[in-house]
Amino acid sequence: MRRLLVAAFALGTLSTGAQAQAACSNPLAADACAVGADLFLYLAPQLGTSLTGASHTLGIGTTLGGFPHFAIALRANAVMGDLPQLSDINAGAAQQRNIATKEQVIGLPTVDFALGLFKGFNIGVTRLGGIDLIGGVTYVPEIAEGDLTITPQDGSIAVGLGARIGLLEQSALIPGVAFSYMKRDLPTVDFGANSGTGDAFAINDFSVKTSSWRLSAQKNFLIFQLGGGYGSDTYDFSTNATVSVDNGAQTASFDAAQSMTRTTMYGSLGINLFLFKVVGEVGQVSGGNAPTFNDFTQAADKARTYGSLGIRVSF
Repeated sequence: MRRLLVAAFALGTLSTGAQAQAACSNPLAADACAVGADLFLYLAPQLGTSLTGASHTLGIGTTLGGFPHFAIALRANAVMGDLPQLSDINAGAAQQRNIATKEQVIGLPTVDFALGLFKGFNIGVTRLGGIDLIGGVTYVPEIAEGDLTITPQDGSIAVGLGARIGLLEQSALIPGVAFSYMKRDLPTVDFGANSGTGDAFAINDFSVKTSSWRLSAQKNFLIFQLGGGYGSDTYDFSTNATVSVDNGAQTASFDAAQSMTRTTMYGSLGINLFLFKVVGEVGQVSGGNAPTFNDFTQAADKARTYGSLGIRVSF
């Protein structure tokens, strides 16, 4: 997990090639600006998906039934991603090239929580209008590994919050159906990296903010639980950056930002072990637009398969 975090932050850090070239403070470092910008555009959706995952609370597609019911889940989200393989960053104008990519799993650990607030209104064999408070906690440690450093500015933990509204509460006869909305961010970090060939990146105030909605369903069958959902994720990234090439002979800096919206769908399977549930989720995210300056073996906006695995306790 440590190396996955390093890889995700090390490459997912700038804005589009056109933005970078326009904002680059030194035209003699424009190629480094453009390549770094494309890396952001390439890795940003993968990092955002590893943060949002599938369901907002692991394996739950219905409301909890009002206060004081609650659920806590520890899980790892992982995206079947690709990492660009960099070489030949040059001083001077941006040079369009074909950049090879290598398959890489990119993941983040998170903690989900949910608290029932209102159980809803009775409508025969189910309830309508239940409300849960939902949230998540994301942890990013301070990392120094080789030439890579990641330093959280104001602590390593970020908390996201949202709400879930029950459209149908699960009963013995019908599945539960709910709609949820959540905002979840990563801690703001400073980042530094050296390529080993005289090129360097310094990233300050790297911010990752996400918002997402889910329409989800769930049904329990003895010790098994089946579920699934559909929704949308919006990723917003911003940073200011400094790049250098030729062992510092040419340097440049610029601010950057990027936003992307993708659709997602997933299925889940849980096993009830009495004191807790083991839950796995698998899904796919697609859509959005990532117009990179350079070409990549695998497109920046290709559909990505992701998964979550963890344990959940609920009462």
